[in-house]
Amino acid sequence: MLQTINFTLQPAELAAQLTEHLTKSRQRIKHLATQSHPSWDNFILPMDALGDELSQFWSPVGHLNSVCNSEALREAYNACLPLLSDYYTDLGQNADLFAAYQRLQTRDDFAQLSASQQRIIELALRDFRMSGIDLNAADKKTYKKIAARLSEISTQYENHIIDASKAWSKLIADPKQLQGVPAPRLQAMQDAAKAKQQTGYLATLDFPCYYDIVTYADNASLREELYQAYCTRASDQGPNAGEFDNGPLMLETLQLRQQLASLLGYANYADMSLVPKMAESAEQVDQFLQNLAKKVSSKAKQDITQLQEFSGRADLQSWDVAYYSEKLREEKYAISQETLKTYFPTEHVLSGLFGVIKKLYGIELRAKDLPNLWHADVQYFELYKGENIIGAVFMDLYARENKRQGAWMDGAISRHKLADGTIQLPIAYLTCNFAGATSETPALLTHGDVETLFHEMGHCLQHLLTEVEHLEVSGINNVPWDTVEFPSQFFESWAWQPESLRMLSKHYQTGECLPDEMIEKLIAAKNFQAGLFLIRQAEFALFDIAIHKQAKLDDSFVYDTLNAIRAQISVIKPPAYNRFANSFSHIFAGGYAAGYYSYLWAEVLARDAFSAFADKGLFDAELGDKFRSTVLALGGSEKPEIIFEKFMGRAPDDEALLQAYGF
Repeated sequence: MLQTINFTLQPAELAAQLTEHLTKSRQRIKHLATQSHPSWDNFILPMDALGDELSQFWSPVGHLNSVCNSEALREAYNACLPLLSDYYTDLGQNADLFAAYQRLQTRDDFAQLSASQQRIIELALRDFRMSGIDLNAADKKTYKKIAARLSEISTQYENHIIDASKAWSKLIADPKQLQGVPAPRLQAMQDAAKAKQQTGYLATLDFPCYYDIVTYADNASLREELYQAYCTRASDQGPNAGEFDNGPLMLETLQLRQQLASLLGYANYADMSLVPKMAESAEQVDQFLQNLAKKVSSKAKQDITQLQEFSGRADLQSWDVAYYSEKLREEKYAISQETLKTYFPTEHVLSGLFGVIKKLYGIELRAKDLPNLWHADVQYFELYKGENIIGAVFMDLYARENKRQGAWMDGAISRHKLADGTIQLPIAYLTCNFAGATSETPALLTHGDVETLFHEMGHCLQHLLTEVEHLEVSGINNVPWDTVEFPSQFFESWAWQPESLRMLSKHYQTGECLPDEMIEKLIAAKNFQAGLFLIRQAEFALFDIAIHKQAKLDDSFVYDTLNAIRAQISVIKPPAYNRFANSFSHIFAGGYAAGYYSYLWAEVLARDAFSAFADKGLFDAELGDKFRSTVLALGGSEKPEIIFEKFMGRAPDDEALLQAYGF
């Protein structure tokens, strides 16, 4: 059964509607928790139904707040956050509910439950303890206050980035100032100016515009101006210094996270964060990252030296790196990202993406028109296995004002068996910020965009192809955070294979697919500046784990820590005004706090798993079915190391990551 999602919200009514939901849930939970003989059927299933009902109410609210943010919705969303925080904290500290789960675990028939059912109960008991169930009354109140404030700060942090990005723009009258910028971007900038009744070219901090200018503009002062505006968003520096400053919020976030960790008996937030993850300790994570940094340091230094020699500039600046990198790529591999772009119109890329999924997993995606979606750009697709519908996905692919930047996937509805025995089918959101169509050209993707699309679709496939019938471990639910990137990074590999590239490409004017010569050059350039990329990821991850390992914090702590790590491993020093951390949403407004290492950790699994297809065949049906029936189907129902071994027949090979990058 495929549920309908209502995207036609009345912001003014949301708080009252949520209050009614929560009141009914509390009443029902009170009854369920005090049953003398709780069982799977009379306790877990009704609890699942309550959680699912609330999730389905809140899912479109949270999603719309990210993709079409407005003052009315923002105000309503912020008003709802304390209500949700109180509810979930009360749930996690409900002694009767905790006791009911404990009684379930000690029942004589506990061993007769399936492994996934037992895991759900064990995870629930763990989460109770992580929510402060064992604290005294005063500490429980403190925990609740901290949780509410953290939820509020997270939203404020993201809103500041949206507002800061929206607040800056530059109208350029003379097209000579934009020499080198691709024609489609110039057209898009002209269209943006016209939309605001202006004449000229409007530069904004929407990522596609920022990227094209710092990568292609010959005008170094313009590149620097864009770079400065972008890397000082929501900070005490730059053109809007202090107006949307996230600095105080970052410090308060770290202080509150440390207080939570101390309340629960952990030395620091990093140790607390790692409890539900695959990695065993902050020390293990730190060692993993330090070892990686050491192994790639020499190559990263070679990469930057090569760039300095090519540019003729020993004092290469941060706003020069993308520009000269693209020039060097073109010279070294005779391939231009802008030329590649003409072969990747979005609609054909989607067709090719769906073709890859069908060949690999036997799943077909079919477009369907739905009324009352949140924007004209949104597309909706249903997934079929044979003639049986198994799920659906909403795709919102293009950048616009009032939309959170970046790319992400989120679960809208989770698959599970309902009380009447029917299966509720999963639905996912896939969101990106690609450059849209102009008045002259259709929407065209860079190959990096294509890879991003595959990445986010990889997340969607884990959510949509799950075969688990129990809500709490279905799809992406309760997948350890440091392995949640495994299916997404695994699926990226198909964006680099000749066979799939021919399926994905079709020149928007000639209709020709990407020529073999260009495919060879693209693949040859795959690991171009891999050292710089990996050292940068290690820098971000080491910074993240470091600021969450420290118990004593002061006003300069965040950037003192970042600068110390940069001094240790970075090969190019950004300007003093750089405020990267002020828009590092992954760790301050997302789920990656003390977990940004997950991208590198999970990539070990992803590259190792793909090696099986590299050896046996890109679209080997037996291998595709095995990956689908293990990694994608099992979701969070088993530990990730067990699931990986079910697919590969062995533990992960730590060298797989470096091998994939050509080391």
